[in-house]
Amino acid sequence: MAGVCKVIILGRLGRDPEMRYMPDGKAVATLSIATSETFKDKNGDRQERTEWHRVVFWERRAEIAGEYLRKGSEAYIEGRLRTRKWTDKDGQERYSTEIAGDRLQLIGSRRDGSDGDSPTPQHGGGGGGDMGTPPTEDFDDDIPFITKADTHRTGHALPRVRF
Repeated sequence: MAGVCKVIILGRLGRDPEMRYMPDGKAVATLSIATSETFKDKNGDRQERTEWHRVVFWERRAEIAGEYLRKGSEAYIEGRLRTRKWTDKDGQERYSTEIAGDRLQLIGSRRDGSDGDSPTPQHGGGGGGDMGTPPTEDFDDDIPFITKADTHRTGHALPRVRF
């Protein structure tokens, strides 16, 4: 029987993507993304729990992540869990579990860096982060941006975009 290993994350980046290139020229982007949940404890006090996830994208998705995502950016990610075994500098075997990203959707506006709720740009960490001003010419319009307004129009379902 075949199994299913699928992860869906909607969260915010804790730092800018880390970009690397393999010897063969393939791009690799590593993201640190946070997801949070709020709940009431047994005393009725509101609590928040944040989980941090390591996500790795390859090739074109890695280039898109490196170019458009910044600390504070919100992103929708689909992928699968991968556990790697490695040996540290002291000779100890270590394990690392990460998400191998298959799909990436950037949440918010690519034009102004806002999170879609505010009419004015939020630079320096708010909303989509400080992504700067994109070029007006030769802009790649196949980058899958979605705004929060789009999610409400489609009945809370995020449209799928394949690379």
